[in-house]
Amino acid sequence: MSIEQTLQERSNNSCELCGATEGLSVFAVAPSDGSADQSIYICETCVSQIANPQNLDTDHWRCLGDSMWSQVPAVQVMAYRLLTALGDQDQLDMMYLEDDVKAWAESGMLNTSAGEDTGTVVQRDSNGTILSEGDTVTLIKDLEVKGAGFTAKRGTIVKNIRLTDDPKYIEGKINGSTIVLVAAFMKKA
Repeated sequence: MSIEQTLQERSNNSCELCGATEGLSVFAVAPSDGSADQSIYICETCVSQIANPQNLDTDHWRCLGDSMWSQVPAVQVMAYRLLTALGDQDQLDMMYLEDDVKAWAESGMLNTSAGEDTGTVVQRDSNGTILSEGDTVTLIKDLEVKGAGFTAKRGTIVKNIRLTDDPKYIEGKINGSTIVLVAAFMKKA
């Protein structure tokens, strides 16, 4: 039996992520040995979304609330990667992965337009949403700014942030001073 036939049978001829029944193909979940165990059967829409993670359609991926409960490790891996890319921390908190499956999922996180892991630093806000250069964020707690003599109040808006080489920190201007801020104390506005 071919890999495609095995996946058709396993998936009941539907996309293992969103449930679509047309335009289905085999998708190897990297890093993969090309086996059915390390592949999933998904539709064209899911393939194009995975190939362009910077343009993920949140509405399309509502289906992950169901597919994350799949018993198939390769499906769990893709659900974890996509939920992470979407910054859906609530769903990720509910999801349980065996240690080896989680290691597999984290080894190929979607950080680039090619869908490959390049080791690129990714800053995330308190909700897990990916931050980009120039974004506007809001403080979620009062922060004492040492050396500047003031406290940045909760709810303060910081525009045009700059990213740093450390995923924990961003730079922004508050009260005319450029300061380094902890990304975990921000939420994307």
